[in-house]
Order: sequence, then C-alpha cells, then structure tokens
Amino acid sequence: MGLQWQDVDLKRGLLHIERAVTHPTRNEPHIKPPKTLVSRRTLHLAPQIACYLTGGVPSHFVLGGETPLTYTQTVKMYRRIQRETQFAEKISPRRFRTTVLTDLYDTTRDIKLAQMSAGHTTAAMTLKHYVRGRNEEKNTALPVANLYGLTDY
Repeated sequence: MGLQWQDVDLKRGLLHIERAVTHPTRNEPHIKPPKTLVSRRTLHLAPQIACYLTGGVPSHFVLGGETPLTYTQTVKMYRRIQRETQFAEKISPRRFRTTVLTDLYDTTRDIKLAQMSAGHTTAAMTLKHYVRGRNEEKNTALPVANLYGLTDY
C-alpha cells in the first residue's frame, strides 16, 4: 500500500519497496519505512501485470493518489473483491500475501525465493506466518525414490 509511482520502473520492469503504510488510528494512514532492511527490496514486475500500470505523478501512491488509501477505503476494496469473486471467506491484505507466497512456494519449492519476495529476515518467518499447506494429498514417497534413482525396478 506504500508503493508510489516513483518506485515503479516500467521500462526495466521493477518495483522498489521503499515504504509501508499502516493505519494505527484507522483512517489516518501512517507512512513509514519497512520494518527491516530486508523489507526494503526490489522486485521484478511481470509483463502480464505491467501492462495494467500506466504510471502517474512520482509522489502519488499507486493505490490512492496523493495520499494512500485509508483503512475504510481498503476494507471497502477488499469487500468489493470478495463480492465480485464470490469468495466465501474474508479477504484481507494478509490473505492476499499468504495466497501469493503459498502459490510461489508450491510452484517453485524455493523457500528462499518466497522469503525474499516477502521481505522477511528469515525463511522460518515466511514458513511460520505465510506459507500454508494445501489440503491436497501428495505422494511423498515418489520424489524420494526419484531422488535416489529408484524409479526403475
């Protein structure tokens, strides 16, 4: 929520995470630096997403304009997304973050990549708070057998 247009490099496809926005008093957004040095990071912007970004005034926020979205505006946005997607459970920034990090980990099996994307200091933090197991039954024996070359017997 703290992303400003000056942090978006559309030519190079990069997002520079430089600030965070919190709402300690609900509708008075507080702009601050990220929690840790690792949280300040540069992320690649996928071309499939970049095409939706048109740029704006460098000091303006990508979501909100001159000022970041208020708590109420953020809640209304998530309720609209929930309604339009017909998602049964509550949607929140943390829910989006958990979903994306879990999808990233499930796809790559690279916890360090998920950690870096989240801006966490440790992989343990990413695993503990954001990467969730899916309710899918997986064959755990087959990958081990493949690892040791036991597939042809």
